[in-house]
Amino acid sequence: MENYKLLEKKYIDEVASECLVYEHIKTGARVLTLKNDDNNKAFAIGFRTPPKFGNGAAHIVEHCVLSGSRKYRTKEPFMDLIKSSMQTFLNAMTFPDKTIYPVSSRNEKDFQNLMDVYLDAVFYPRIYEEEKIFMQEGWHYEIDKNTGELIYNGVVYNEMKGVYSQAENIVGDEFIFNLHEGSSYGVDSGGNPKLIPTLSYEEFLDFHKRYYHPSNSYIYLYGNMDMEEKLQYIHEEYLNNFRKEEIDSEIILNEPLEKQKYVDITYSASKEELADNKDFLLYGWCLGLALNKKDFFMRNFLSELLIDAEGAPLKRALLDANLGQDVYAETSSSKTLDLGVVLKNTDGKKIN
Repeated sequence: MENYKLLEKKYIDEVASECLVYEHIKTGARVLTLKNDDNNKAFAIGFRTPPKFGNGAAHIVEHCVLSGSRKYRTKEPFMDLIKSSMQTFLNAMTFPDKTIYPVSSRNEKDFQNLMDVYLDAVFYPRIYEEEKIFMQEGWHYEIDKNTGELIYNGVVYNEMKGVYSQAENIVGDEFIFNLHEGSSYGVDSGGNPKLIPTLSYEEFLDFHKRYYHPSNSYIYLYGNMDMEEKLQYIHEEYLNNFRKEEIDSEIILNEPLEKQKYVDITYSASKEELADNKDFLLYGWCLGLALNKKDFFMRNFLSELLIDAEGAPLKRALLDANLGQDVYAETSSSKTLDLGVVLKNTDGKKIN
């Protein structure tokens, strides 16, 4: 194909697919195609979006780009697709260092439409025309109907308030934040409710401008389809409108801890939950980088073998000693290989 440079080609038996890796010549966009007989066709586009602050910019952009675009002017194209499409999967996800937009469908026409809606959304969203999209999905002020007080509201703001109301989420997040303080993983990409209202509309737009460019993207196509036809369409309708740029989306890592670090945190609880033995204890490590496939496998294997599996020896030892009511593993989904052992509903005063 004249607009793409083929970098690698191989057949992978495990997924029964011919896999080709391309680079789009004009923009540097990376492309992976998996050609096979599966009629459940899938498309995804992702961007590396490491956060600098815990204000939820990555998460809010993810919501907002799906609230109308250049071609699709309805208020909520995402919800329209959920109601009318024959999609077998439709979502968008913010990770600690990336944001991805995956869709799939068994119907060819529907699949083409889904792919086009998502591409138009990420590259040409209406956020530059409509500040109210940011206010609706991110945060805004409003008057509480019951108290008359000025309060914060917004889809992502309320979503993250819910996340931060769960002790398990707080424990897991604080483990990662403290283990990687000063790095891209030291702040919450989803957004800390206390910090979300510090994000301005201008900073929000700047985040999209900085990261949502083909030069910082990875495109994925899977299934039984004419790959050349799809890639040519993506080039003509979208990638050809951009030029290659140097995008600074480096994931900043911190130096390994030189000594053991102790952290005490608190979480909100109801009166019923303020009884004894409601503490959490986590002991964790950074084991390396997830780019090492063997280490990645071993981290997950050890997590299941020692902690998560029914009858796992570490879990059984802690529970048999009556140190807590539950034991589970906390792991990361990022560039670093983090593993923590969590003891739930324990008495922190009794554990050294």
